[in-house]
Amino acid sequence: MTTPDSNINYKDAIDYWTSIPATVDGVLGGYGDQTPLPNMDVHGSMHFVRKLKSRMITEGPKNSCDIGAGIGRVTKNFLSKISDKVDLVEPVVPFVEQAHVELDALKKEGKIGEIFAIGMQDWNPEEGKYWLIWCQWCVGHLPDEELIQFFHRCKKGLQKNGTIVVKENNTVGDDDFDPVDSSVTRSNEKFMQLFKEAGLKVIATERQRGLPDGLYPVQMYALKTVV
Repeated sequence: MTTPDSNINYKDAIDYWTSIPATVDGVLGGYGDQTPLPNMDVHGSMHFVRKLKSRMITEGPKNSCDIGAGIGRVTKNFLSKISDKVDLVEPVVPFVEQAHVELDALKKEGKIGEIFAIGMQDWNPEEGKYWLIWCQWCVGHLPDEELIQFFHRCKKGLQKNGTIVVKENNTVGDDDFDPVDSSVTRSNEKFMQLFKEAGLKVIATERQRGLPDGLYPVQMYALKTVV
């Protein structure tokens, strides 16, 4: 029996996203600045991290990494405000090119580190570098087993007491494969299973509020390495 994630094809996903305009409206599927989504998204993420502040204390610099960074929207409006420096991981060439434009001012301020033009499945972080690894609306492009391996690499990239945050759509029932962008939307139960298999514990989780009707529920998960 095939599972929804077995249908994922990296090339199909890259081809789809390469055809999408490198704009906020494009990367958010038509929910750009003319909708409440971008502002509510950033507000929700900021609120979630602020509540976790006492549980995210590390000794090193606040280096973070934006996974599936698109054109740099999350880095520009959120991660750069809570981090000393942000690296980005994004495989779609037009998005990477636009990210360099969008983040030019922050680069001049020394707030932007590396922009890795590769997919999550090929990213191997520097050991012990990151205070925070932020994965938003992207892990659906990895099959279950690849996602577990990705989390293992992320763990190696964390500073002591570093945090991984996954912010993703949730299905209510079974996982749902989308052939349009070759991604899978997972249930909360599936995420919990995968986190456990990857040796991660959930220290906090919260639903994103204020998003437009008709969208999947969006859940945020703060994860630490199981010691």
